[in-house]
Formats: sequence, structure tokens, C-alpha cells
Amino acid sequence: MQNSRLYNWLLKLDAYFFNFLRISIFVVMAWIGGLKAFQYEADGIVPFVANSPVMSFFYKNADNKVLNEDQKLVSEYTLYKNPEGKVTKKNIDWNKENGTYAFSYGLGTIIVGIGILVVLGVWFPKIGAVGGALTFLMALVTLSFLVTTPEVYVPNLGGDYPTPQYGFPYLSGVGRLVIKDIIMMAGGLVLFSDSLKKVLKPSAQVF
Repeated sequence: MQNSRLYNWLLKLDAYFFNFLRISIFVVMAWIGGLKAFQYEADGIVPFVANSPVMSFFYKNADNKVLNEDQKLVSEYTLYKNPEGKVTKKNIDWNKENGTYAFSYGLGTIIVGIGILVVLGVWFPKIGAVGGALTFLMALVTLSFLVTTPEVYVPNLGGDYPTPQYGFPYLSGVGRLVIKDIIMMAGGLVLFSDSLKKVLKPSAQVF
């Protein structure tokens, strides 16, 4: 009997759990989207955009190939990457010319906007449904980087270990961040479905 009461009480918290998910996604979106206004974050997304067949046109130098110090043909952006926490003027100048920062500002605005739509779903389920759908689509684009971006996998830097661990399926630090968006994708779908239920049954909404 006591277990039954506990289960019923937990079921009543269901709507609050969904709203906590909305708030959680908003925090992630607002934080990450807001950081797109800063140089280091804008630099960090260059490999994703430059290698994406649907976004590379935003960059002026995305398709440029050059020889590095080892006389290997590489993408030009690899020569102008600022490590996080370091600022080099020639790299900043290259990224300005490339359109790196202008694109990042626009992307950040979109991400923050999606987050706002998601959290508004707490009070306005129709808006929340749109936010959930856009969250799913954004995560889908992010996950596509696992196919298009070489940097998501550990590079082959050589060595004498008998079984080198590079390439697929060995995710780099960047790759491990990308794969986590599958959780964001699932969250977007769950919130999309929950918002639609509230549209069809307004009495189920909890403020």
C-alpha cells in the first residue's frame, strides 16, 4: 500500500520533470550560444563549419588547401587555430577575413533563441513544441560532424605502440563532446511530444 502511494506521488511529479528538462536545455543553449560571441569559442567551431557540406559556404577560406611545415597538404584553417586561452594576432586577423566571427555571432543568436523557445514551453506548449523540434534538428546537424569533421577522431601521430589507436571509433576530446548531443536530440523529441500532448489536453499543463 505504501509503495503504491509512493509510485502515485512520483507519477504526479512527471510534469515537473519535463519542465526541469526544459530548463536544463535552456541553460545549455543560453550558455553555449552566449559563448559564441567570444573569440575562443568562435575559433573552436571552425573545423566543424569548414568541413560541413551544408555550412562551409559561410567561410571564405573553407576550401583552401595549403602546405604545412612538413610539406603535407592540409586545410588552411589548421594553420590559424588559436589554442583555447591563447590569442595570436595573425590568427585573429585570418579568422576575421574568413568570416569566422560573423558566423559565430549569428549561430549563437540562433542557439540562444532555440533555448528560449524550449523554456517558454513551460507556459506555452505550442511554442515549446517548436523549440523541441528545433532542438532535435540542431542536435542532428551537430551529430553529422561525426561524419564530416576529421578532428572528432584521434589523429595518427605515429609512435611505436603495436596497435595504434586512431581514427574511427577512437573519439577525440572534440568527438566525445559531439556524441553527447544524441542526448540533446532525444530530449528535444521528448519535449516536442510532451508539448503536443499539452496542446491537445490543456488541463495536463503544470506551471
